[in-house]
Amino acid sequence: MADDTAVTEPEHAVDFIVIGSGGGLCGAIAAARNGADVLVVEKQAFVGGSTGLSGGVIWLPDNPLMQRECVADSVEEGMAYFADVVGDIGPASSIARRQRYITVGHEMIEFLEREGLPFRRCEGYADYYSEAAGGKSRSRSIEVQWFNGKELGPWLDHLRRGFRGFAMYCREGSELSLVRRSPKSAFVAARVAGRTTMGKVMGQARLTMGAGLIARLLHVAIGRGIPIWTQAPFVSFLTDADRITGVIVSRNGRDVRIAARKGVLLSAGGFARDAGMRAEFAPKRPGEITWTSSNLGDTGEVLRAAMRLGAATALLDEAWWIPTSIGPDGSRTMHLYERSKPGSLVVDVNGARFMNEALPYMEAGQAMYAHNDAVPSVPCWLIMDTRHRRRYPFGLSPPGHTPAEWLSSGYMRKADTLAGLAAQCGVDAKGLEMTVARFNQFAADGTDRDFHRGEGAYDRYCGDRTNKPNPCLGPVDKPPYWAVALYPGDIGTSGGLVCDEHSQVLCLDGSPIPGLYAAGNISASVMGRRYLGAGASIGASLIFSYIAAQHATGPDGPPERKTP
Repeated sequence: MADDTAVTEPEHAVDFIVIGSGGGLCGAIAAARNGADVLVVEKQAFVGGSTGLSGGVIWLPDNPLMQRECVADSVEEGMAYFADVVGDIGPASSIARRQRYITVGHEMIEFLEREGLPFRRCEGYADYYSEAAGGKSRSRSIEVQWFNGKELGPWLDHLRRGFRGFAMYCREGSELSLVRRSPKSAFVAARVAGRTTMGKVMGQARLTMGAGLIARLLHVAIGRGIPIWTQAPFVSFLTDADRITGVIVSRNGRDVRIAARKGVLLSAGGFARDAGMRAEFAPKRPGEITWTSSNLGDTGEVLRAAMRLGAATALLDEAWWIPTSIGPDGSRTMHLYERSKPGSLVVDVNGARFMNEALPYMEAGQAMYAHNDAVPSVPCWLIMDTRHRRRYPFGLSPPGHTPAEWLSSGYMRKADTLAGLAAQCGVDAKGLEMTVARFNQFAADGTDRDFHRGEGAYDRYCGDRTNKPNPCLGPVDKPPYWAVALYPGDIGTSGGLVCDEHSQVLCLDGSPIPGLYAAGNISASVMGRRYLGAGASIGASLIFSYIAAQHATGPDGPPERKTP
């Protein structure tokens, strides 16, 4: 290992340094609980990273809430699910890492509950591959109860927040997509509106989903006296022979050297916002940084620095893909539910379908890239009829409402005939007409003989349960017709540093780099090339941050090193 810097006396010394303020906050809290002196370093002005912009859900087989509610599950079933869906993709998803994800994940949830985080089950979610061995159609996903951000005091202004406007739980999002179709969904919408309004009346800032999770973690960290340096970007590592002894960060216009007696945890995100790294590591899936919904700090410089130390990497061509449309103002809309609802289908330039439109979002993005090797499908086109447009929301726009700018800008195309719509999209008209005719027959029969849309529990969850016999299949036959271009967007890269079951970063020869840990999107995902269920990425970020803290600062961790 080559030293990144010359030997110079550090200005500060702590036990444990966390680079990044998303899921790594869990590691910081765990280390502080163990009696360690902890410092969190964040390069941006806002705390939370991509986790703060997310749904804030944690996927965990056999989690404590399932056990308390007597929902049947087990570690063995979780491991079987990993084996069947992920398969053997190398050390990033080793048997030991999978085992620790589940077992230590259980321990982590109970730890966070003791620290004051109240959780609730996301009832209704199915595993994304629930039909696989060990899969579950009853939810393995949990999220935190809403939190009053005003309790953060001045830190509220430094909290990264997505989904502003409504105090809505992640599970409620799917119900809101059926607000015109189901009395139950209308009740859920009223409940969300009531919860939001009550918060405003009481002078509260009710935070849910990713912002709520980060706010609660931040509140605990502040209460434990953990210092958090914002606007302090990472510069380089401090090394001594073969081990990491600290970091250099830039703060207030100058470089600051900080020693870490017990370890450094990298929780700095991936490289979704770095066009050069995307092109280098994923030449067949480079995408555009304008397609990503990851946070603006996802630029990969910490990953690069670890690679210069000789750290092993894997899955660098992979990301948490999600079909995305690009609005007239450049804003991105991630499409989970629209493509699963009856009255819609997705086609390539030939007007042909090429996937089950209701696929889990990561696999849908992979399908777009894979098909693009043979037939142009980046972008592909989401085709809808007027029945779909009247019944279901599109992005944040309510059912039946189409902003004039969408049409005038060409973001959304509209025509009275399929041939006219095809001409606007540059799609083969005859191919589209033939595809729609075949699709409509499937809708009448309730069975998608080409791609099996609507057969899986996850498909049905994202569909319209009031539509019979198949909640995901309905004819595309009511003009006018509508179309929007879909791109393989993402919510962050999912490849990176290879770590062992203790979250230690590994060298190319498989040995650990002493003192260096990683979790979250800077590490190669334990989920491999799949997204196993709602909260798979956030779960891994929190769990492996907690594991790192336990290994570095727990009673059975490595011995403390002297400050250089």
